[in-house]
Amino acid sequence: MLDRLEVPVIAAPMAGGASTPELVAEVGRAGGLGFLAAGYLSVEAVAAQVTATTALTDKPFGVNLFVPGPQSTVDLSGYRERVRAQSGAEPGEPRWDDDGYAAKLELVMAMRVPVVSFTFGLPDAHDVRRLHAAGSTVVVTVTTPAEARQAAQVGADALCVQGCDAGGHRGTFADDGISPGGGELFGVLAALRLVRARVDLPLIATGGLVHGADVAAVVTAGAVAAQLGTAFLSCPEAGTSAAYREALADGTRRTALTRAFSGRPARGLVNRFLVDNGPHAPAAYPDVHHLTKPVRATGDPELMSLWAGQTYALVRPAPAAEVVARLRAEARQALSAASMRIPPL
Repeated sequence: MLDRLEVPVIAAPMAGGASTPELVAEVGRAGGLGFLAAGYLSVEAVAAQVTATTALTDKPFGVNLFVPGPQSTVDLSGYRERVRAQSGAEPGEPRWDDDGYAAKLELVMAMRVPVVSFTFGLPDAHDVRRLHAAGSTVVVTVTTPAEARQAAQVGADALCVQGCDAGGHRGTFADDGISPGGGELFGVLAALRLVRARVDLPLIATGGLVHGADVAAVVTAGAVAAQLGTAFLSCPEAGTSAAYREALADGTRRTALTRAFSGRPARGLVNRFLVDNGPHAPAAYPDVHHLTKPVRATGDPELMSLWAGQTYALVRPAPAAEVVARLRAEARQALSAASMRIPPL
């Protein structure tokens, strides 16, 4: 299905409220594929979003699930006190949970969601077979060739290859707790070519893609589609908060990888919280996420997690269908220009 999209553009799942049924429906209507983000939502909320999406469109769409990782044994008392002192807000209690993974997995199978993707790890091979039986296409997010091989072995239908230029959380299966990105970092084109050499599966490319020329670049490099998140954050259909939109529109902040907000590497706009706490943040997801949640909820852009890819400053607000149409036109123009620059032998 992924290689038959009218426009090879996918709206990435963006947990935390940015991905909405309206955004998903509009991207699908324009010929692309939209994703709902099940992360952090209750099972009931995910069911409501799937129901709302199917009421808005008859086009295929996807739902993304967070694969739970191991429980952390890190003592977070010191980091909690640091966050309280630095932010002036009362932190939450750090805790581990599995994000309702098993129940959400049962839900997407019962509701026969067309595409189900996984981030932060691998689904069980048995669950992949069950999803296939329910008619779902299974996509796994990978960041290295080794992860790609593992995903192929459990029966994934396609891989979402994430470059280090991507906004939001890194999809690494295991965070080494030392490197800024949790492990070896590859730009999107390098990651795509390295994975292409190791597995024979359809590949979706993601990471810093905001222009149609980016879409053309990854398609010519072997991807069946380009997945964009930051490019859709400023759409009116997105659930992006006003403060978040203003920070993106300003366009002057640099981006950086940090564990400060969640305990897992993620790329966002640099603000005071990231600068003050990034060097001290432990690798403890989702414990740190729960610890900082009340602080982030204050709405202060200096305390919020403002996830964004490295090219965010190039994004301009527009309705989602217009974004897809623009990407399509720009991609065709880029391919035409390339064909002129590299004539036939």
